[in-house]
Amino acid sequence: MAIPVQTPAQPKAAAETPEAGSIDKSDAQHLAWLTSKAAKQATTPYHYLLLLRFTLVNVFGLSLLAAAHMQGLVEKVMAADQTYLSAVIFLVFASGLGISALKAWQLSRELNQVRSFDPLRRSKAADYLAQIRGRESDGRAIIASALKMKLAHRIAIVRQIAGSLVILGLIGTVVGFIIALSGVRPDQAADVKAITPMVSTLIAGMSTALYTTLVGSVLNVWLMVNYQLLAGGTIKLTTGLIEFGEEHVSAR
Repeated sequence: MAIPVQTPAQPKAAAETPEAGSIDKSDAQHLAWLTSKAAKQATTPYHYLLLLRFTLVNVFGLSLLAAAHMQGLVEKVMAADQTYLSAVIFLVFASGLGISALKAWQLSRELNQVRSFDPLRRSKAADYLAQIRGRESDGRAIIASALKMKLAHRIAIVRQIAGSLVILGLIGTVVGFIIALSGVRPDQAADVKAITPMVSTLIAGMSTALYTTLVGSVLNVWLMVNYQLLAGGTIKLTTGLIEFGEEHVSAR
């Protein structure tokens, strides 16, 4: 009697068996995009171009200030200003310049992170990608508008400090005219001995008015140049992040 031989069941075709840990097509495209971005980091060096321009502009400005100091102009201004408003204006300017340097370094670093994106590091680009993930075009437009306002607000303090320099200069002008007119005595105009102190007070007041206006205006121009550099860097960062996000969306 023949014993029936049981043949092992034939394995199903590979196409019918789902592979463990299979990757969706969109996820594979996204992974390839992230890999290409990370590969660019090794070939694209960090360039702190905004910080370099900021340094060059302010080195030039400090060189002019040093030249004025060597010519004795700074001491002349400080000696003529009895109210010390010129010193106050310069201190406000110095604080604005320090804030500008901090913002320039921050913007330069964030621009570098967009150009050389590393998905394994926390950055402004990574945060923006997390915000727009899964959003439709309308939602991404709202997030982009909010991003523009946030980045613009971040450097607004520099413009406000620059504007305060002009206001302080105008205050010095008014104070100087008050000092100048305070020494005028019309009833003593015929007295030769009284004319000399009146002229001295008039000259001191006019010196305060003119020098504070000059210092406030010059330092306002200097700080506004720095603000324009920061504004240009902010625009580049905003457009770079938005383009980066749209490229990310199209790669999925």
